[in-house]
Amino acid sequence: MKKYRLFFSAKVGSIDLKNCIVMAPMTRCRAIDNLPNDLMAKYYQQRSGAGLIITEGTSPSPNGLGYARIPGIFSETQLHGWEKTTLAVHKSGGKIFLQLMHTGRISHLLNMSEKAEIIAPSAVRAAGEMWTDAKGLQDYPIPKEMTVEDIVSTQAEYVSAAKNAIEAGFDGVELHGANGYLLEEFLSPISNIRTDKYDGNVENRCRFVLEVTIAVAAAIGKDKIGIRLSPYGVVGDMPNYPEIDATYDYLSKELNKLDIAYIHLVDHSAMGAPIVPIEMKKLIRKNFKNTLIICGGYDKESAEADIESGLCDLVGFGRPFINNPDLVERLENNLELSQNLKTELFYTSDEKGYTDYACFKAPIVLQIE
Repeated sequence: MKKYRLFFSAKVGSIDLKNCIVMAPMTRCRAIDNLPNDLMAKYYQQRSGAGLIITEGTSPSPNGLGYARIPGIFSETQLHGWEKTTLAVHKSGGKIFLQLMHTGRISHLLNMSEKAEIIAPSAVRAAGEMWTDAKGLQDYPIPKEMTVEDIVSTQAEYVSAAKNAIEAGFDGVELHGANGYLLEEFLSPISNIRTDKYDGNVENRCRFVLEVTIAVAAAIGKDKIGIRLSPYGVVGDMPNYPEIDATYDYLSKELNKLDIAYIHLVDHSAMGAPIVPIEMKKLIRKNFKNTLIICGGYDKESAEADIESGLCDLVGFGRPFINNPDLVERLENNLELSQNLKTELFYTSDEKGYTDYACFKAPIVLQIE
């Protein structure tokens, strides 16, 4: 019987993992009043068979709370709320990173506190709508262009949030540099039309992302930080642009120099988005020497193939973890995966479609004497 490398132990930064399977970050909107809670702790504990769990996007500041009911990590109460999750996961033998997600212009004031503001590299409104619990779907507003002071204070918020994450017991943090949120907004010439040192060419547009990465690594250790990227992704009204290849070529080389733990590359083509060309994946693999995670539409065989070929070191699974809390056990033992995925309950507020999915139970075989 073939021994799948997918189930071998691995390492990311200084963290030992029991297998090469990553539970990808997925927004689930269960953080009432933006507070991590017992229900969320149960959800992550149920899925602690993964070698590494990366949490849902968690805001480093009030300005980053763009969606309804997403958690933060900027207050003492939020920090203590997350402690329940890290304790539960670690008790079950898992490892867990917190994903820091500042939503930038993908936001609405109805989802934020009274004094918060929607900020972005430039005052360019995203096409599309945002769900609000108060008034349903609302058009994205025009964001405020960040001043130099805003840039400095936002970087400081990332640092403070990363420190809070480590204090709360997380094994590390992942910067969300994908899906059209604040970090990616700086990378793209569509959303970033500044005329200062943060725009004008590829190096300038990468500057904010690299400055945040450097500051967070200095605060918590370079071995405890990763970053998620989505080249060719179009989520969050991020059209493709001619400098995509040059942008991610330069960025991955610079991230390699910083010696951070990992790059997490997401390919949303399985859900209808443009495919990330294999040439781009190979380019980032060539440029970045530490752990590379790739996520998007994998099954057991395709995940094994990409690890075996050296294209990546770890593979992320997203949606299969929702309705298969014991996904790793099912994959390893060739057990049938549940197909009962309740998409209409992805972003509701209670346990339904969240913690009520069953683990696989093998049928009882009666012994006839």
